[in-house]
Amino acid sequence: MDAKAWDERYAGTELVWSAEPNRFVAAETGDLPPGRALDLAAGEGRNSIWLAKQGWQVTAVDFSAAALAKGKLLADAQGASVEWITADLVTWTPKAEAYDLVLIAYLHLPEDEMQSVLAKAAHSLAPGGTFLLIGHDLANLTEGVGGPQDPSILHTPDKVSAALPGVNVTRAERVRRPVTVEGEPREAIDTLVRAVRA
Repeated sequence: MDAKAWDERYAGTELVWSAEPNRFVAAETGDLPPGRALDLAAGEGRNSIWLAKQGWQVTAVDFSAAALAKGKLLADAQGASVEWITADLVTWTPKAEAYDLVLIAYLHLPEDEMQSVLAKAAHSLAPGGTFLLIGHDLANLTEGVGGPQDPSILHTPDKVSAALPGVNVTRAERVRRPVTVEGEPREAIDTLVRAVRA
């Protein structure tokens, strides 16, 4: 989907996603000392807002202006300060070695574009900074539920890890996320990769 399609999806008054942070984002970043955070493909900003409320200085980037406008309204209502940038991650480059945390949650792109985004994300980490990706795993097609159905844009822990230059991968695995489908409990399968820049 392009930016216009996402703008249309986000144009309604209801949130497309939950207002709560992603469970894995909260679990994996909750023990980090707050610093400068970069949330790539931030959408409506649920993770950005949560991080800001934990004391982080957050920059949220997404190519959907409609999503970021919603995020700003939510942030303002909660007293959370976030810098919002409308940009396409395929062409936008963050500052090098500028962030103590770089987060990518549920960004799915063709492989060459995703590898470029991952490389830029790794280069934007400050020394000692943490990278975290959570996204729909390839195994979700056969063992899970929901998410994109195009295998070419789904993640695997190995593929994400291999595309991160100059970092030490500390966790790379498939994780299960409980979801409800038509009133029934199910599980989605995600890739989770956490890394630290030396």
